[in-house]
Amino acid sequence: MSKNMKFRTEIDLPPSKFNITYQDPVLLIGSCFTENVGRKLDELLFQTDINPFGVVYNPLSVKRSMDILISGKPFEESDLDLFNEKWFSWDHHSSFSGKDRETVLKNINRKITDSNKFLKNTGYLFISFGTAWVYRLKKTGNIVCNCHKVPAKEFDRELLKVKNITNAYFELIETLKDLNPRLKIIFTVSPVRHWKDGAHGNQLSKSILHLAIDEIIIQFKDSCEYFPSYEILLDDLRDYRFYADDLLHPNEMGIEYIWEKFIRAYFKDETLGNMKKVEDLVKASKHKLSVPDSESSRKFLFQQKQKMNLLKKELPFLNWQRLSGLFEIRE
Repeated sequence: MSKNMKFRTEIDLPPSKFNITYQDPVLLIGSCFTENVGRKLDELLFQTDINPFGVVYNPLSVKRSMDILISGKPFEESDLDLFNEKWFSWDHHSSFSGKDRETVLKNINRKITDSNKFLKNTGYLFISFGTAWVYRLKKTGNIVCNCHKVPAKEFDRELLKVKNITNAYFELIETLKDLNPRLKIIFTVSPVRHWKDGAHGNQLSKSILHLAIDEIIIQFKDSCEYFPSYEILLDDLRDYRFYADDLLHPNEMGIEYIWEKFIRAYFKDETLGNMKKVEDLVKASKHKLSVPDSESSRKFLFQQKQKMNLLKKELPFLNWQRLSGLFEIRE
């Protein structure tokens, strides 16, 4: 057998011109794949803001979300709608919905305020497009972020054109550059196939997203890049053992592989070294003590607390709130 024989088309990414460090806040927005990357960053104590509107699938709803964050304008009661005894926003995922209108509004506005502040200081914006198919509410003519199980007859379904997306993002990126000149943007197309659109419909949708992102990056090549999560899962891994039971979403092994490609592209040696220290501490925080009140458990907690305090002094800019209250010794 030839030593040069290959059995898969591995995607080998060169190091990016971008350099994400622990001192760079990262805002992530878009499809459910955004949360896969965001969860990894969050677990490793990066400063993150993940999907402030909940999961958002289409590019124009992502753009609408960003416009709201840029303005920081709070929602009013008239911005909410009611269906099946739940109040909701057409600009938000159903995770923001609830039976009490005041609580829903309060949660939405608190998040807008927090994320508006975060955006002004963020270093990187990670945007994941899921689909180019959109639903337009007939009574308003507006594209919705989520249909909230409202009957299909209330919507018109349409496929965005490349120009719809590029025009929106040329405008958005210019606004973002004025708001935060140092901001860098990483686009990706979610590797999750939208099978309800059919195989061909999904392929058309993903193709439009790829073409739109390519034009955006050509226009803003100094501040925008593309990360090929779609290609890594579908062309590099190309095997159902990397998928969840629904055969559409990547499983933990697939996510971990894409994550490794991501960090090798965007993190330099110093950040990778700091990540290893944090990872060891996070693993220790998940350690289950067989006898919590024993002397050995007290010793373990004391040692980990010391390690954490030393690392806090070395890396004070980490999201230490995530580990607050851990490694406390019971009296």
